[in-house]
Amino acid sequence: MKVLRRVTKRQALGRVMLRECRRLLSKPLYPFAMVVAPLFCYFFFTSLMSEGLPQNLPVGVVDLDNSSTSRQMVRTLDAMQTTDLRYAYGSFTEARKAMQQGLIYGCFVVPEGFAHDAESFRQPTISFYTNNSFLIAGSLLFKDMKQMGELASGAVSRSMLYAKGATEKQAMAVLQPIVINTFPIGNPWLNYSVYLNNTLLPGILQLMIFMITVYSIGVEIKDRTARQWLRRGNHSIYISLAGKLLPQTVVFFVMAAIYNVYLYGVLDFPCQSGILPMLTASLLFVLASQSCGVIMIGVLPTLRLGLSFASLWGVLSFSISGFSFPADAMHPMLQGLTMLFPLRHYYLIYVDQALNGYSMVYSWVSYVCLMGFVLLPFLVVNRLKSALIWFKYIP
Repeated sequence: MKVLRRVTKRQALGRVMLRECRRLLSKPLYPFAMVVAPLFCYFFFTSLMSEGLPQNLPVGVVDLDNSSTSRQMVRTLDAMQTTDLRYAYGSFTEARKAMQQGLIYGCFVVPEGFAHDAESFRQPTISFYTNNSFLIAGSLLFKDMKQMGELASGAVSRSMLYAKGATEKQAMAVLQPIVINTFPIGNPWLNYSVYLNNTLLPGILQLMIFMITVYSIGVEIKDRTARQWLRRGNHSIYISLAGKLLPQTVVFFVMAAIYNVYLYGVLDFPCQSGILPMLTASLLFVLASQSCGVIMIGVLPTLRLGLSFASLWGVLSFSISGFSFPADAMHPMLQGLTMLFPLRHYYLIYVDQALNGYSMVYSWVSYVCLMGFVLLPFLVVNRLKSALIWFKYIP
């Protein structure tokens, strides 16, 4: 007769963790999704936006006046950092076709007789067109071309005031009666890498956490190894889940620490309150994401449906977290839905801690919300345990 040796909870937890470590190393999918893919995304997206701000965007010019005044204006526009006047066209029709073909992002049109009309105070019209299908490129070029139009208008007005005998100080008082000082807070360089990567990289890691958490549990059901997994954990779903997820937690937190060190230490992104609050937020973010993964596979205990749920929820996080479109401007129903995404709370902590340099106490609501996600799996553990024991996977 075989006598079963009683195992303590600590020993059971250790056995499940050892089993999970072996499983993580036995399938190439785990190292790829947990380490290789996140690292590739870190370096890919940061190198993609290494310039910080798009520069030398191709633009066409239609100079129908071809005077010294218009040529000087075109040269001034070409000297701007964002604009590269790469093509000259003989008519607006040619420039429009080039925009439709994607050769240029905008065109600047100087009408015939521009210099003569300006000198005769006939108020000539400058036209510029941007392709706002490319939102960032179109917005930046619109800003440059509008600024060029205002400079041209100011130059004509200044010449007219000088002709009337006004001094430079008097002319500038008329042209710019109010001087505006602009100070962008948090990202004064208007660096798109700072703006995007601080949320894009955690979002990618969150998506990987969702997928791996769902897959590692769902594959136990698919391969009919769930009962063996539970036996290793003394038939306790809590010990079994903790033993399975803790090794993954360590790996994912290391990956989160890597992007924190890379962004704030290597790339020198702004981190006003130090890296410790961000590492704390990253740890809670990893735990919250894993908890969401448990919820997903607990509600839909099928590998296919669980992975579909995880991918959908992970992709929605990028749009609904508020870093690309303000959450306050969303529909009231969507504003409430944002609270169900860990990335939203991490983003709020990032803004308060890294950009504004506030105390951690100021962001206590977001920290508490991330910790609250850890309690959510208790709602589905009994359903998940029943699925592990009784559910039969149908290919």
